[in-house]
Amino acid sequence: MAEATHSLDFDGWACPVPLRDSPTVVMGHGGGGRMSAELIEHLFVPAFGNQADAGTSDCAVFELGGARLAFSTDTFVVRPLFFPGGSIGHLAVNGTVNDLAMSGAVPSHLSCGFILEEGTDLNVIGRIAQDMGTAARDAGVSVVTGDTKVVDVGHGDQVYVNTAGVGLIPAGVDIRPQRAAVGDVIIVSGAIGVHGIAIMSVREGLEFGTEIRTDSAALHPLVAAMLAVTKDLHVLRDPTRGGLATSLNEIASTAGVGVRLVDKAIPVPAEVGNACALLGLDPMYVANEGKLVAFVARADADPVLAAMRAHPLGAQAAIIGECVAEHAGMVVTKTSFGGTRVVDTPLGEQLPRIC
Repeated sequence: MAEATHSLDFDGWACPVPLRDSPTVVMGHGGGGRMSAELIEHLFVPAFGNQADAGTSDCAVFELGGARLAFSTDTFVVRPLFFPGGSIGHLAVNGTVNDLAMSGAVPSHLSCGFILEEGTDLNVIGRIAQDMGTAARDAGVSVVTGDTKVVDVGHGDQVYVNTAGVGLIPAGVDIRPQRAAVGDVIIVSGAIGVHGIAIMSVREGLEFGTEIRTDSAALHPLVAAMLAVTKDLHVLRDPTRGGLATSLNEIASTAGVGVRLVDKAIPVPAEVGNACALLGLDPMYVANEGKLVAFVARADADPVLAAMRAHPLGAQAAIIGECVAEHAGMVVTKTSFGGTRVVDTPLGEQLPRIC
């Protein structure tokens, strides 16, 4: 008698393409676009008994012992491990710190898990650990617990890093994607697309006439400066995987509002624009690691923008659009030619393994 086998019934899933037609994992499932959202919504959330957030926020927010806490975790598989201005070590700290900061939390403690491939040079691991320590000290957080595992040679890519973090949310702060409202002004803290192009330049050995350095940075001091103006910030998001376009689409869909942008108002550095033109990429979909996008009430927009520009991490902050009642759940932008185009959610990721 044949041994019974257990397999997932794909036909029983209420799931759109391409997940229904992809019985195995593909790179697009980790890209932060529609495939990632489908994987979370149709596989992970039901498996966890609908306890899990469907991926619309950067962190979980809950009360514990009378305190309101934010909790987040992230795993970093960036290739190469080192790139202009940073490394996987910097990203592992700053990425989790920023996920906490997008709820308005003050990050405090991190965990760290290393997955190491057998045969990796210990000097490489040492450099990464040093970078993590430096980034944690700069961010004012402590790495308080962790774990290390080793996999066989050929079963990893030298080093993967997981970090989780907790932070305390100040009283009166309620920042979440559901709060985006018609009339809100949308502000981005600076030039977009820098991190993804910095990674691509090293990965592909490309030269663009000037070195493009990652924008990786811990953003909670900038958030604190914004909250000093008003605690009533509606939404914050750091547009990492999938870039600014994906973040805006997620917020628009969650809040049920339309987003209308102005192309020429979006800060794209010339070197990033030129590199994207050469590579056939759109800067709107290229990852950032040291930028945030904010949705604020119109009455607060100018003072918040001024506070951002007064901070080193927001010196190039710009108003790029607004929330509207039309085309709910969609993002559109007014082009330099006077037309309008839809800025859709990508299927996967233009540049895989950039964080």
